[in-house]
Amino acid sequence: MNDLIPLVQAHCVPLRGSEHRLSEARVRELLPQVPGWELAEDGHALTKTFRFDDYHRTMAFVNALAFMAHREDHHPDLGVHYDRCVVRYSTHDVGGLSENDFICAAKAEALIG
Repeated sequence: MNDLIPLVQAHCVPLRGSEHRLSEARVRELLPQVPGWELAEDGHALTKTFRFDDYHRTMAFVNALAFMAHREDHHPDLGVHYDRCVVRYSTHDVGGLSENDFICAAKAEALIG
C-alpha cells in the first residue's frame, strides 16, 4: 500500500503467505490511523466495539459493514448484540495482521463517520 493514500481510500488485495504479515513496527505505524481500534491480546487481530442506541441501528451498521466487506473481499469476525457490534479483523491467510485489516478498519470507521 502506498502510504500517501489514506487507508479509507485504499482497496484490499488478495494476500496469502506469512510474508504479507505485518511486522510489529508496521502495526505500530498504522494503528494511529484507526483511532479507537485496539490490538487483540495475542497481537494477531484488530478489534473495536461499536455502540448504538438500539438494535435497528446496530443492524444497519452490520448490513453496511457486510456490504463493504463483500466489496473488499475481506471479512471480519462479528459479535452482534442489541446495542453493539464487536468487530475483529485478522487475515487468516497470512497468520496475523495485514494491511487489508487496517484498510477495512478505516472503512468501518467511515460508515459511522
